[in-house]
Amino acid sequence: MATNSCNEAYVVENGGLKGSSKETRPGRTAHNMSSSSLRKKSDLALVSKVPCRCLRMLIANLQEVILGTKLSILFPAIPLAVVAEFYSFGRPWVFALSLLGLTPLAERVSFLTEQIAYYTGPTVGGLLNATCGNATELIIAIFALSQHKIEVVKYSLLGSVLSNLLLVLGTSLLCGGLANLRREQKYDRRQADVNSLMLLLALLCHLLPMLFRYAGASATPTADLTLNLSRASSIVMLLAYVVYIFFQLVTHRQLFEAQEEGEEDDNTASGEEAVIGFWSGFVWLVGMTLVIALLSEYVVDTIESVSASWGLSVSFLSIILYPLVRKTAEHAGAIIFDLKKKLDITLGVALGSATQIAMFVVPLCVVVAWIMGIRMDLNFNLLETCSLALSIIVTAFTLQDGTSHYMKGFVLLLCYVVIGACFFVLRTPLNQPNMNNLELKLPTEAVFRAKSSKCKFHIQLFVSYC
Repeated sequence: MATNSCNEAYVVENGGLKGSSKETRPGRTAHNMSSSSLRKKSDLALVSKVPCRCLRMLIANLQEVILGTKLSILFPAIPLAVVAEFYSFGRPWVFALSLLGLTPLAERVSFLTEQIAYYTGPTVGGLLNATCGNATELIIAIFALSQHKIEVVKYSLLGSVLSNLLLVLGTSLLCGGLANLRREQKYDRRQADVNSLMLLLALLCHLLPMLFRYAGASATPTADLTLNLSRASSIVMLLAYVVYIFFQLVTHRQLFEAQEEGEEDDNTASGEEAVIGFWSGFVWLVGMTLVIALLSEYVVDTIESVSASWGLSVSFLSIILYPLVRKTAEHAGAIIFDLKKKLDITLGVALGSATQIAMFVVPLCVVVAWIMGIRMDLNFNLLETCSLALSIIVTAFTLQDGTSHYMKGFVLLLCYVVIGACFFVLRTPLNQPNMNNLELKLPTEAVFRAKSSKCKFHIQLFVSYC
């Protein structure tokens, strides 16, 4: 009776639930299933006793949105970050509290988009999930671009891809393999093959602008040519991502939907109905997006001060530390489902998120920077691009046979540790060009003359010796 009285408010607000039937409910993608593993079932018995309907709806929404996640313990970090910024506390405090506050907000955005999807239908819901899945990365990137911190944008997006491919997937396969030592874990290769192809296309679009400097045989500056090539490649990547979304939501939807087996419990079954109304979910989504924008601004403003205070490079903070804290929900969800032998969901979380960032967020940032008059290209420098290339290739080789064991996860995890150690010792200052790029800017004729004079000197020395 308590549940019916609370659901009555939702029906009055929305005129009925569109997602109540299985045919019209949105497809349960791997990202949704991963986030749902961290949700808590709310007890609405006390809420139903509130006499005022509006107050009852408000309290029910607060209970579902704020307290309906196992990460709710991190929500106090949000006001603490605002207080630390307002009273000019140490910049490291603002940075750390902002990172902790972003963690539950990212999980709640996924929850709210799924709730809205019950009212908009499966197609629009799938588009919402595909667009808002990495909204935090996109918001931070836009704030960093507005402050002309292009390297921070590149580092943070690169770190998100590397953490999904190596850390999330590696930890999940390692834990799942250790928990199922005597059982063979299998998964559907078709979804992994599609995501691997998309990641290889993204790698090609990143490699060409960097290699363009090596291929230049004239003394003409290649900065403008590299920028134009990056913008053209970004448009191609966005077009490919649109086709990928059509492929995922329309023609081959069965490959990407999380398989809900007969062993599901009552919690999963109850999760097939919306718990908040459409307009409530929309208002909450807008409000949390604004809070994410505020905390993202704090992170971008304080990252250089934190780098100097902690003695860590900006590259290490952006590539390793930020994704490690920010993607806690995805890490935990992927590991939980791998322990339950649901590898398809684990692969959907890791590969799907990496594909979205590489094929959508990165080229979109290039286009947004183009509109803002900022010269951002796809040249991530030699070390960063090689790390991305090796990560994609190692992951593709790991997933080629359709089976999994703990050794695969262990190797992926070690690759992430080595890359993290590399950026830990790297001390390249922010906005300072890479030394390899400086060497490539030398005119070809000058290099040829230098080598010729050196060769003549050795010949003269040899003749004198004879």
